[in-house]
Order: sequence, then C-alpha cells, then structure tokens
Amino acid sequence: MKRIIVIGAGIIGSAIALHLQRAGADVTVLDTELETGGIATPKSWAWINASWGNDKDYVALRMRSMAAWRELDKTVAGLAVNWCGSLLWDLPEDKLRAFCAEHKSWGYPARLVSKAEAAKIEPALPHPPELAVHVAIEGAVDPVHAVQKCLASAQAEGATVVTGAHVRYLNEEGGRITGVTTTEESLSADEVVIAAGLGSVGILKSVGITLALEQPAGLLVHSKPMPEILNGLVLSPRLHVRQSSEGRLIAGSDFGGSDPGDDPEATAEALFAAVEDLFGKPAGLQMEHYTTGYRPALPDGIPAIGRPRQMPGLYLAVMHSGVTLAPVIGEITVDELLHGKRDESLARYHPDRVLS
Repeated sequence: MKRIIVIGAGIIGSAIALHLQRAGADVTVLDTELETGGIATPKSWAWINASWGNDKDYVALRMRSMAAWRELDKTVAGLAVNWCGSLLWDLPEDKLRAFCAEHKSWGYPARLVSKAEAAKIEPALPHPPELAVHVAIEGAVDPVHAVQKCLASAQAEGATVVTGAHVRYLNEEGGRITGVTTTEESLSADEVVIAAGLGSVGILKSVGITLALEQPAGLLVHSKPMPEILNGLVLSPRLHVRQSSEGRLIAGSDFGGSDPGDDPEATAEALFAAVEDLFGKPAGLQMEHYTTGYRPALPDGIPAIGRPRQMPGLYLAVMHSGVTLAPVIGEITVDELLHGKRDESLARYHPDRVLS
C-alpha cells in the first residue's frame, strides 16, 4: 500500500485524499488550519461550471470535472451539490451570442433565452435581461461543507486527517522527497502531494523550488438568511449572485469577488447596494458580513498538476477554479500516483512551466 501525504485540506486536497484513499492508498492529510476547509476554499463563490473565459481544451477538462462532481454527489453521503443552473448576461449582446454559439459547438449545453424566458427562470428579478445565456447543468456547493463531507468519507475509508499541522519543510534524501517535517514531527511517505494553494510557495521553497503564483484578492458580501428568491446562479453585468443552502445571498462584482480597494468596508457596502438594486430592495434583505479571500492564480490562468521533473516523490496540484476542478484532479492524481498513467491531453497543465 502506497503511503501518501496530502498537504492542504481545502477543496482540492480533500478531493485528492478521498480519491487516493478509495483507490487503495494509505493517505494522511495535513493542514495548518484548525478547522478543515483550507484558506481560499471558504471564501470561494463555489460555482461548478465550464462557462467563463476558457478555451476549448480547458472547457473539456472542466466538463469532465462537472461529470465527476455528479458521480461524487452519488457516493459521498450528504454532499448535496445544488444543480441549479445559471443565467448569464455579463457580456454585450454580440459577445453573448458568440459565447453561446462557441460553447454549444464544443458540446456545452448553453442556450440563448429571451426576456420572457429569463423572467420565468428567475422571477425575483424585477428587470430581467433582454437576452441571456442559460446553462441548466451548472451548479454550486457550500465549499466548506463539501470539504468536510469529502474528508469524512476519506476517513471512513481509513485516511488520517491532521489539522493544525504546520509543515516546516519537505524531507529530501538522495534527490527524492521522502516525507515532511512539521512543527511537531517528521512523517515519511512514498509520495507527497502539495495542494496547499498559496501555501505551496513556501513549502516548495524549502527544497529550493520557486513557484510562480499570484494572489488576487476577492471580496464577497453575504446577506442574512432569507427565504429563497433565486432558483439558480445569476451573472449580471454589475455583479454575480447565488443563494446558499442557508438562504444567504452571496455576491461579488464577478465570480472571483470584487477588488477590496483601500476601504473594503465601503466596497462591501456599495456592492450590497447593487444586490439590493438587482432584486428591487425586497423585504428582509440585509447584509450580514463580507469576506476577502486570496486566490492561488497561475500567470496563464490554468492549473498546475503533475510531478515536477526535478524532484521525484513530489506531486503538485495548484489552481484557481479549484471548486469546479476538484474531483477531476482527484481522478488524475490516482491515475498518475497509483497507476503510473498520465493523459497526454494534460501536457499543457504540467507544473514545470511555472517552476524554477
């Protein structure tokens, strides 16, 4: 049985751990946080999609992961993905039509809808768009809940999860990674998977590897719980909004969140005012709080997933769009670490392009 340490208990790390444990590995998950969920994951808008700003190859990978989410939803008790669909009109009409036509040609079931149909899809909008794109197969999750359910399932299969574990450095012997040293102990492993988001930079630096990683900030506002007014995700020109399972409206100027600026509180208040305007100031709509998250973003905007050639025993999984991609990254990791197979279509996602 291969011993594998997964560093990071966010959405990517939890999905990798679950897939590896189910496939027969002996998995230990380490995370610096005292509560599972990681750092970036709890502040994600948590949209599961293949819609936004992607080329054909990346759309195919994201569609594969959407299918993997549906399988995971069947096998992880209580995961409860909300397959609610999306209504998008965050583009000028010509670009909206082109976006829809292009994605349909790639096999993505996007369709144009009129104002009348948009009003039926989201009747709480007092001013529905003249033209929008509807994608019925998209969804969302409560990201922390999803992490907790995936890790609980992994633990039920025999995985070990250690929170509050600060990894000081990677253990290296004979040019190979052989485990990790935390502030508490040294742990051995046949493979070490780094799925620590922004924390990946410091961990890799411990063995002299530099990761080119950006950390854009994203502010989201959260309303107090209220009765359901949204049927799905709404992506309007001013803001993107979804409603959580608890009834909170969660919104940013886009799905990545708003730039907090010099005064995050003022940014949050202005953003929530836009939410109120979008829904015509319904009774009971009140802001509860806002969050500011920092996303791990690679310069070219696509994932880094695979074995760095310069360091055997190490595997890297870092990306934005972590919520959408989590289950397919789990499948890819199993193929590579346990079966020695790497899909040729993944060549462009190899981490060596962003390592030095």
